[in-house]
Amino acid sequence: MSGIRPCRAHSLFELLMTMSLITLVLTLGIPSFGNLLANHRLRIEVDHLFHAIHQARKESIVRRRAMTLCPATAERACAETGDWSSGWMLFINKDRDWPAQRDADEPLVRYEPVDPRIRVVANRRSFTLRATELRATNGTFRFCTRSGRGKSRALIVSYTGRPRVSYEDSRGQPWECPD
Repeated sequence: MSGIRPCRAHSLFELLMTMSLITLVLTLGIPSFGNLLANHRLRIEVDHLFHAIHQARKESIVRRRAMTLCPATAERACAETGDWSSGWMLFINKDRDWPAQRDADEPLVRYEPVDPRIRVVANRRSFTLRATELRATNGTFRFCTRSGRGKSRALIVSYTGRPRVSYEDSRGQPWECPD
């Protein structure tokens, strides 16, 4: 009778305890994972715009031309709004018009769509970075998720065209996005 092995089974109590533990871990973990994903998406969008501002500063010095960032329409023209959520573009603003509009002879340097789950709002219709003769356009971009998850943040552009990321406004409060 050495070939017969005893049957090993789990009791109902052990099964219920295991299921309770799995439920607890999932209940606590899934919302945290959603916030983690939302913060990651926000960071990606902030990084794209952050690097584009640096690129615009560099290109304005190298080309000795005014470089403009503006919210983009589907036709690759500058939108006349402070909502940058549909995407943005960087182009050489040869005629230095204000408000900036991309003309047919002005080369598009970069176009970037924005994740539809992210809202980007700025207090300017466009940002122009110039080589040396005039200061850059200063202003603030606010980034938040449409679902309300994640930590809202702002990308602040100084008069010299240097961007920095901030998680709190001047009062020390978290950034709020308009509806």
